[in-house]
Amino acid sequence: MNISKKIKNPISKELKIFEKQFFNSVSSKVNLLDLILRYILKRKGKQIRPILVILFSKMFSNGKVSSKTYRAANLVELIHSASLIHDDVVDDSNIRRKFLTINALWKNKISVLVGDFFLSKALLLSTQNKDYDLLDQVSNAVKEISEGELFQIQKSRSFNIKEEEYITLITKKTASLFSCCCLLGLISSGNEITKNVENFGLYLGIIFQIKDDLFDYSKKRIGKPTKNDLKSQKITLPLIYSIKKASQADRRSMRSILKRKKLSNEDKKAINHFVKENNGFKYAENVMLEYKNKALKILETFPDNQSKNSLKILLDYIIERKY
Repeated sequence: MNISKKIKNPISKELKIFEKQFFNSVSSKVNLLDLILRYILKRKGKQIRPILVILFSKMFSNGKVSSKTYRAANLVELIHSASLIHDDVVDDSNIRRKFLTINALWKNKISVLVGDFFLSKALLLSTQNKDYDLLDQVSNAVKEISEGELFQIQKSRSFNIKEEEYITLITKKTASLFSCCCLLGLISSGNEITKNVENFGLYLGIIFQIKDDLFDYSKKRIGKPTKNDLKSQKITLPLIYSIKKASQADRRSMRSILKRKKLSNEDKKAINHFVKENNGFKYAENVMLEYKNKALKILETFPDNQSKNSLKILLDYIIERKY
């Protein structure tokens, strides 16, 4: 059994129910929209976010999963799908998960409208079922994500960002939704919000984003084009650390490369060499491990069951994943 199946094993039945519900929730009588939706659904990702919702629900409810939990999983997947579609438009990305993006196939206007369709479905799912507590958590996460993206644009233009600011940025941009998923699972199981559950999700999301940072320097093509963050002038943790540790002359030289509108292959090699020479990759890996240890300490306070074991495996998977 591979690591992904080990994570999903305790909730395999629930995931099948979720997937069926999600498919039904985004069907449309508009032929063009239905065609695009089917294209999206056939290219589903790792489903980490709905997995978190269901795992936390089962962990804190003696293995039971309510209809509210399934709605929570659907809600977060609808929001996440909308954000990915909109991100591809903003970043002008043509590839995601090794397939052409919606904007590459159907152009930006249709992509934005499809993203809006997912958002509207999420709102309707919550309001029609009076899941206002779930909607409150998701709305806050969307606010954090939007602020994080804008903060990133603001900082990346000057190439002047401290590590503390970077952690704040990825906490908003990525970790807030991970934390939201954990809280949705907890709330939908009938339990009160706890700081431990919130923080576990934040640490998991921070680790996930730092790992994505490292992928941006990979020689292999992954779910999105490598060097994508460098092309769009997004400063990553390995680069932040390397710029801080480098000599003034090397720092000045690297900033002049990063400010170029288009990076040549030689530029990319120079950036990789610069980060490697200043131990940027190693530093980012060490920071990931620090957050993993924080997450494991919190995990020990959770109920002992199969869901808890899956979360331990998930922590390792996020750090060791190849894409």
